Amino acid sequence: MATIEKQKKSPTKTDLVTGADILVQSLVNLGVEIIFAYPGGASMPLHQALTRFKDKLRTILPRHEQGGGFAAQGIARSTGKVGVCMATSGPGATNLVTAIADAKLDSIAMIAITGQVPTPAIGTDAFQETPIVEVCRGITKHHYLVTDVNDLPRVMKEAFLVATTGRPGPVLVDIPKNIQLSSCVPDYDAELNLPGYAFEPPLARPEQIRQIAAAIKLAKRPVIYAGGGIVLAEASEELRTLVKKTGIPITTTVMGLGAYPSTDRLSLDMLGMHGSVYSNYAVDEADLLIALGVRFDDRVTGKVEEFCKHGKIIHVDIDASELNKNKPAHIPVCSDVKHVLRELNKIVEAPEDISSWVAQCLEWKAADPFKFDTKFPGILQQSAIQTLWEMTRDRDPIISVGVGQHQMWAAQFYKFIKPRRWLSSSGLGTMGFGLPAAMGAQAANPGRLVIDIDGDGSFLMNVQELATCFCEKLPVKILLLNNQHLGMVMQWEDRFMQGNRAHTFLGPVDSPEATGQGDGLGPKKRYPNFVEIAKGFGCGAAYVKEKGDFAAAVEEMINYDGPYLLDVEVPYQEHVLPMIPGGHTVKDIIKE
Repeated sequence: MATIEKQKKSPTKTDLVTGADILVQSLVNLGVEIIFAYPGGASMPLHQALTRFKDKLRTILPRHEQGGGFAAQGIARSTGKVGVCMATSGPGATNLVTAIADAKLDSIAMIAITGQVPTPAIGTDAFQETPIVEVCRGITKHHYLVTDVNDLPRVMKEAFLVATTGRPGPVLVDIPKNIQLSSCVPDYDAELNLPGYAFEPPLARPEQIRQIAAAIKLAKRPVIYAGGGIVLAEASEELRTLVKKTGIPITTTVMGLGAYPSTDRLSLDMLGMHGSVYSNYAVDEADLLIALGVRFDDRVTGKVEEFCKHGKIIHVDIDASELNKNKPAHIPVCSDVKHVLRELNKIVEAPEDISSWVAQCLEWKAADPFKFDTKFPGILQQSAIQTLWEMTRDRDPIISVGVGQHQMWAAQFYKFIKPRRWLSSSGLGTMGFGLPAAMGAQAANPGRLVIDIDGDGSFLMNVQELATCFCEKLPVKILLLNNQHLGMVMQWEDRFMQGNRAHTFLGPVDSPEATGQGDGLGPKKRYPNFVEIAKGFGCGAAYVKEKGDFAAAVEEMINYDGPYLLDVEVPYQEHVLPMIPGGHTVKDIIKE
């Protein structure tokens, strides 16, 4: 043994690699092509390493770490790959927290890398120190504080595996500065150290598949309820096959938009608080609810004990903790939903006679469609989105949204045919999501038309990313539905708080609109001037308020060679309908 030890080659300087280079090489090895990274004192070695790999890995500098986090999500949501973002310690890391929480609630595979103060300084309240692992413990799928440079290759492999296997989610990797500067001989094939972690997805047993098929065969009033899990599992084709074979009407969650074509006859569109009247009626009357890749979110169920009260429930989800969590299921199945659908489609038979049920669903659909006042003299938000869909549907665009009224109108009036065309902060409902998410999607999908449908309140939260779009030549288009209010909160004020304005007007505080006493025509002077703001960032921009000018303005936006903002004047009195108030039931649905 001693002789063998003597024969071992001691590492030379050329064999040694710094931690910073090991991390970046690991990203390249794992197939990462784009990283959104904002530098700072504790992450400078990482950024220096990124410059040495610039031919293999594109580094995009966002103008805010939160923007970088949402842009990483834009990559993940639009491609199914892992999104990667990076920030320095302290405030840089905490600026990522919202994006990390957002990814956790929507099950998005994201790696967040943060610099950290040197290990001897950890716990001393050093300059720009925060215990970011502790801060993020409840909002990550997993997290690492790397204290040995030799662990880096293994940690990065594990981080990607954890983020992408089972139910996807964000993983945080916190790297002290001295670890970035330390050197070792990297072992990129190091053995993983994840005892108890199951990399292989759970698969339904054959008897469970037969049980589901039997329940479908016996159903008289079945409805399929599909969610974001279908998109994440790349199971859209299998879902379409199931609907084709059974003829069962289908509704989706907001996260599930695009999993099934919204234009299809059997599509009941989305359900829930601002879902269609007909989808909510159908689920309420169903005798069998086939829930696939969903979590029975409160925005879907309302008063949960009344939701699908008279029906049997089949619930398929890859995450066992979701089964029976919010709504007890009669047939709970912990499984990869793609596997379930693939196996189910081999044996499933259409219910014996649901023709009268389908006819009832179609009757509800015809009686209460999503609608708006077509005679309104100006541009209504719903009309703008519908026109945008009509003008761009053949271009197969990727649509991102901020959060608020415009988000729900986009979900209602932009008809999605394919998955991964709809980017929405759904679980956390994060304002400021739309522009940076579109930015990330555009970087990952060069040549594609990417449009951010946004509201003025949400847009202002990450408006600085216009600079990134211009400097990085990312031709994102922004359709800004500008009503000068925090529209969704204002809607609740109107419906449930006697119209009392509590800081939902975005203009000067001495304007009549600030207290809800305006004449209904809107502020006489619009503020801020978004066209000038966009142009100041180097982007194209225009303003439109006349209905007859809107289509031409959209065409100009689409054809512009670069990022472009179209500021659309819309009324602030418009409400998103239908609406089921929180904690209520379909019987309380507001249609007018």
